[in-house]
Amino acid sequence: MKVLITGSNGQVGSCLVKQLQTCANSEVLAVDRTELDITSKFDVIKIVDEFKPNIIINAAAHTAVDKAETEIDLSYSINRDGPLYLAEAAENIGSALLHISTDYVFAGNKEGCYFESDTVDPQGVYGASKLAGENAVLEACSRAIILRTAWVFGEKGNNFVKTMLRLAQQRDELSIVADQFGGPTYAGDIASALIIIAKVISEQGNSFDSSKYGLYHFSGLPHTTWYGFSQVIFDKAVEQNILNKAPLVNGINTEAYPTPAKRPANSMLDTQKITDIFSIHASDWQRALNNLSEYQ
Repeated sequence: MKVLITGSNGQVGSCLVKQLQTCANSEVLAVDRTELDITSKFDVIKIVDEFKPNIIINAAAHTAVDKAETEIDLSYSINRDGPLYLAEAAENIGSALLHISTDYVFAGNKEGCYFESDTVDPQGVYGASKLAGENAVLEACSRAIILRTAWVFGEKGNNFVKTMLRLAQQRDELSIVADQFGGPTYAGDIASALIIIAKVISEQGNSFDSSKYGLYHFSGLPHTTWYGFSQVIFDKAVEQNILNKAPLVNGINTEAYPTPAKRPANSMLDTQKITDIFSIHASDWQRALNNLSEYQ
């Protein structure tokens, strides 16, 4: 298995690199933005043609949701054009492309979980640019897997877990949004899911059922709110002696915490399809919080 990883220094990319280092019979080329600008079609074609991976995993993205509202061209360049170039390069050499997307492609106003087949309706630039990337990839590459996920956190990069731990050491009382629902997802579990899929595709080769390409949802269970997520983080931090005591947490409505970009009220993704097809189960985000010292 020859794997090209883009965005190798990000939350998911760094986990992919770490896990693939212990993966037998795999050759990995991991590149970050300084080593490969995916928005350069020439550079993408050059590195793919030279390395000739049979699996490309795109973990590069412009994920600054609020900044995306003003950095529109940059968002589309990274989230749409870059994935398109990777998809075209993958198609040219017959490799598979695994691409990470987001719950933000949905409006977030549905009752219950979102399925892969549900109508998409992004409410901001970030979601719209990621949806454009999904469409570009699926149109350009016949061997593409789109993995939509939500509420990603990990040991590297900026995320909700790190923010909560930092704020809890600075304040005795916090106000956290309690009317947005979703499934926190550990970056290491996303990486594991992608590697399982990559192995299946690589091992089965031309016998891999082409109907299994397409859209998949992968996120954490149980579903919760940001308020509920923070409570578990603080409880675990006290248990692990990261915090002396948990701060008082007040649940607030979205309206009380305005942001440039609209957040989905419902980010709950149904993950049954990926379980049925690849035997991959939802991320156990509570287990992933058992070593909080690694998040500091």
